[in-house]
Amino acid sequence: VQLQASGGGLAQAGGSLRLSCAGSGRSFSDITMSWFRQAPGKGQEFVAAIGSDGKTYYADSAKDRFTISRDNAKSTVYLQMYSLRPEDTAVYSCAAGRKRGIMDRSGYIYWGQGTLVTVSS
Repeated sequence: VQLQASGGGLAQAGGSLRLSCAGSGRSFSDITMSWFRQAPGKGQEFVAAIGSDGKTYYADSAKDRFTISRDNAKSTVYLQMYSLRPEDTAVYSCAAGRKRGIMDRSGYIYWGQGTLVTVSS
């Protein structure tokens, strides 16, 4: 089972980026898919999640600026980011299949490699 994240890059403050995370090796339609991020010098933090029922969850920092969605036919989860800020600069990682709370990174079974997002002021 693999998760492959892509879509990171350089953006200006106020700009937008869309991250993708494609899964393979099993069906992902029945499990939660999430995004976490780790800024330079900081710990990894929850960004957003989408349940198998399509219900979405966001960190306060992501509400009203980021949108998480999924395409079960493609086993892919997306993170559309708008109104980017320099503090959004981080390595964004996707995760799937949780055994604990939705924001508890230690409970996720599958992880993809990170994709770097850099936001310039």
